[in-house]
Amino acid sequence: MKLLGKLYLIPTTMGESDPMDVLPQTVRRTIEVINHYIVENDKTARKSIKAVYPEKKQSELVLFTLNKRTEASEHLDFIKPLLEGKSMGLMSEAGCPGVADPGAAIVKLAHEKGIQVVPLVGPSSILLAMMASGMNGQSFTFNGYLPIDKDEKKSAIRHFEKLSYDKNQSQLFIETPYRNNKLIEDLLQILSPSTHLCIATDITLPTEFIKTLKVSDWKKLKIDIDKRPTIFIIHKM
Repeated sequence: MKLLGKLYLIPTTMGESDPMDVLPQTVRRTIEVINHYIVENDKTARKSIKAVYPEKKQSELVLFTLNKRTEASEHLDFIKPLLEGKSMGLMSEAGCPGVADPGAAIVKLAHEKGIQVVPLVGPSSILLAMMASGMNGQSFTFNGYLPIDKDEKKSAIRHFEKLSYDKNQSQLFIETPYRNNKLIEDLLQILSPSTHLCIATDITLPTEFIKTLKVSDWKKLKIDIDKRPTIFIIHKM
């Protein structure tokens, strides 16, 4: 029986920070020995690899780009090195691959082909925001992006608020960063004054901002998180 390679899920930093501040030595040791990668963005992946292991020769790297424009029919070609016995790394644009990330499709295919999947420890904005929120870490849901349509967005926010109350479940979601400030306006207008809102911005970066307050208290503050990656969490208790 032919020996298959292993698929390593390699986390990256979530912005301009020293990788050794947020990534364990396991990530460095893995990057040291792997030359084949499936990545979301070629340029940033090469930059991340160099930051973690500067000794790695860029000319030795073989990168396959996986993003929202990649056809599912291409996935099998991406994992050919694995089927030929070479281990590969899967890297997200930021944070952990496979979570709110197109890499999940590759992980699914790896399981189908009997390839061992090895997740490495690294920063997840979802979990770090939840940890720092003070909300219900026993029951929470990540809902991804809110709808773009104004009425659909309003309905979604009300739906998540009701879910949080009915199930005692914290509700997490994200927005395209340049819409963050508008979303805050919408949240403060739509949510009940007693609902708790956590805003977690630039997690793990020097500019990190994480605060949980009732909506009534947020209304007293002025906050500007335009174009900064942010996790929003709401919980009506």
